[in-house]
Amino acid sequence: MKLFGSGRYTNTLLFFLVLLLSPVVGHGQSEVDSLLYPLKVGQIYFEGNERTRPSIIRREMAIATGDRFDSLGLAHALEIDQRKIINTNLFVTVDMLTNPGQDSTTIDITVVMKERWYFIFLPIFQLADRNFNEWWYDRNRDIRRTIYGSYFSYGNLTGRADKLKLLAEFGFIPKFDVTYSLPYIDKAQKTGITVGASYSINKTTAYRTWNDKLSYFNSEDINKRRFYTFINLTRRNKFYSYHSLDLRWSNTSISDTIARLNPNYLDRNNNQQRYFQLTYSFAFDKRDNVQYPLRGQSWGVQFSKIGLLPSDQVNTAYLYGSYRKYIPLSPRWFANTGVKARLSFPKSQPYLQRTGLGYRNDLVRGYELYVIDGQDYGLWKNEIKFKLFSWRKQFDWIPIRQFNTIPIAVYLNTFADAGYIRNTKPELSNTQLGNQLLLGTGTGVDIVTFYNIVAKFTYSYNRQREGRFFFNLTRDF
Repeated sequence: MKLFGSGRYTNTLLFFLVLLLSPVVGHGQSEVDSLLYPLKVGQIYFEGNERTRPSIIRREMAIATGDRFDSLGLAHALEIDQRKIINTNLFVTVDMLTNPGQDSTTIDITVVMKERWYFIFLPIFQLADRNFNEWWYDRNRDIRRTIYGSYFSYGNLTGRADKLKLLAEFGFIPKFDVTYSLPYIDKAQKTGITVGASYSINKTTAYRTWNDKLSYFNSEDINKRRFYTFINLTRRNKFYSYHSLDLRWSNTSISDTIARLNPNYLDRNNNQQRYFQLTYSFAFDKRDNVQYPLRGQSWGVQFSKIGLLPSDQVNTAYLYGSYRKYIPLSPRWFANTGVKARLSFPKSQPYLQRTGLGYRNDLVRGYELYVIDGQDYGLWKNEIKFKLFSWRKQFDWIPIRQFNTIPIAVYLNTFADAGYIRNTKPELSNTQLGNQLLLGTGTGVDIVTFYNIVAKFTYSYNRQREGRFFFNLTRDF
């Protein structure tokens, strides 16, 4: 079969192909790139990183000296790198500035940063309950159910984004923690390590879940002690992908009274539970802001085996997965949707390892006052937000520069959640909400300010026709 014919027609076609390709053949690839991408990145400078090492900042940047862009491509690349540097939580503000380089086609980049206040020593006065709402509605605002103490954090200790944290709490639940994390221990800046230990004691102890509420035993004697220590290795091969391997040893002991009140607390009337636990996690996180994202997506999976040795006093495992998508609908409207799921094995588990809906952010909004026990669950959360305003102001009269730039943003939101939790032993908790579809909806106001402090004021309504106002405060110190 002849593709181009023969004779003079073939010669003519080849002649025109040579003419078309001659600009490319006759010049180097760099000259072609200079036509397509006329802007070349020259020098990259850093300003304001008095403690942070430049290598930590470069680790977050895809832009490098010698890269070529068109004007739109450069602006987009600078915005992405700015978000990644902000998400290190090392800086209050980050600005990416461009300046003319050594010639008309070269652009120099200056990364201007204002570092956070890394040394934090704070008094602690907080609630012992799962959240403010449980304390306000179910615990009659009992001031005795409070924790006081001090918290010490020294971030960016050596300029390598490492952090030392010390915690000493007294009051309702005395607790002592120490943690040190170093995100990069190798020259390639891919492998990190965290080590830590924790010790806590309880006099008043939540010994079971009944009717989807925590039941407490009050005493002047210590009813529970817990100690654990861990080592966590992380691997970050790419900008947005994270691997984690966590090995920990845990030792929990309870009083005879707690074991009698709930024989399943540590299983088989045991007063003590010792075990090793190994957890592998993978996370992909490409969000514009890890504390209050509006764009991007994140997903992750986690598998954990509790009980590694024959001598360990518990033998369970769980698989956890999540996905969330953040969608900008317009300059002021945003939406997000996400799913979570957890499977655990075997279905017969000690009460201490049976974690259902109601802890952390794993809940259907509208059910903040409930703890719903079960072995497996699924969760679907949806939200639409409207930005009322967002600004960043400089107050020069504040003498501490790490605090004189104050950003604040306010968002109105509405949400709708659905969830289901499977409880294979409902008789142990007399659950009324397990093994059925849970639905919740509501509206609220979010206030976002510096140091990743987010205050949420919401009104939620659930399938049981219960409506209440709720308040939540999150922070990253």
